[in-house]
Amino acid sequence: MNTLTTKPLWYRIRPWVWIILLIAIYLWAFNGLNFEGVQSTAKSVSLSIIDGFAHPDWDYVYDPEGEDLLRGLLDTLIISILGTFVSAFLCIPFAFWAAANVSRLRAVSGTGKVVLSVIRVFPEMIVAILFIKAVGPGSFAGVLALGVHSIGMLAKLYSESIETIDPGPSEALTAAGASKLQVLWFAVLPQVIPQFLSYSLYRFEINMRSATTLGLVGAGGIGTPLLFALQMRNWNRVGVILLGIIILVVLTDLISGWIRKRIV
Repeated sequence: MNTLTTKPLWYRIRPWVWIILLIAIYLWAFNGLNFEGVQSTAKSVSLSIIDGFAHPDWDYVYDPEGEDLLRGLLDTLIISILGTFVSAFLCIPFAFWAAANVSRLRAVSGTGKVVLSVIRVFPEMIVAILFIKAVGPGSFAGVLALGVHSIGMLAKLYSESIETIDPGPSEALTAAGASKLQVLWFAVLPQVIPQFLSYSLYRFEINMRSATTLGLVGAGGIGTPLLFALQMRNWNRVGVILLGIIILVVLTDLISGWIRKRIV
């Protein structure tokens, strides 16, 4: 004879508890918004923006006698490349520091993970502002900002790759009397270099997007003329700049994705 078993009370009310909690969070979030209504100039400004995007300032694409879109995009590309290049090498010591299988003491890898978490806390904009105060405005501050900020993410991904390596080659070289440097060079690096390159290219895609906005705080790139165009309400120039950013980012994603598939 089959007996019907009823679920405990908690399992029956748990979905409703989550729904009520989610609704409460949304109500709390919307209650903190200070919405004062749509401004009277919203319609005219919106129409001006749309008209500017529909009729970009094509004369700004190339100007042999001054700054133009192509120079700004090239500056942005160089900032992202150099920033990624700097971080891809500087993060390697941090990656081995944070890898749990490199040191026998958990405290060593634990402190490394904490340091990487601290580096990732600060956004690129904050780091860029700090470097602008230190080295002055310009592309060099943008390169340093992207290079330092990228260390946190890249070193974390690098360390996870190191933790998943096959210990067999390392143990074989150690048993044969190889030094730690030889084990690192011949057993560890050949396993992790493809992943390192793939993660660096992925970070380059992220840095490309970040480099387009660093100019808003004075760290070089296409963000600086974009900020000036926004302040002057030159929507035709804003439109062509945004179009150039979209093309640059899309091409970067396509090329980087194709290279990563070839590597991994």
